[in-house]
Amino acid sequence: MQYSGGIMKFIVVSGLVLVVIALASAGVFMLKRPGGQPADKGSADGRMAKALAVRVGLSVALFLFVLFAAMMGWIRPGGLPLMR
Repeated sequence: MQYSGGIMKFIVVSGLVLVVIALASAGVFMLKRPGGQPADKGSADGRMAKALAVRVGLSVALFLFVLFAAMMGWIRPGGLPLMR
């Protein structure tokens, strides 16, 4: 089954957007945490750690999806032309 390049581009770009959103939310949680408060599960530190874990999980899933799509032939590596 041959998939169009547009669908694969949409999936990869939307995955990258989700990774950036998770990173931005971790940054917001980091900036809004109170100064001397110890970290607990509901605090900003806990939410920041969870957002970073989601980002890492999404990044790994996206990487594995790209590898799987290349193995299945859904996408083809283009590479860079070394000599013209």
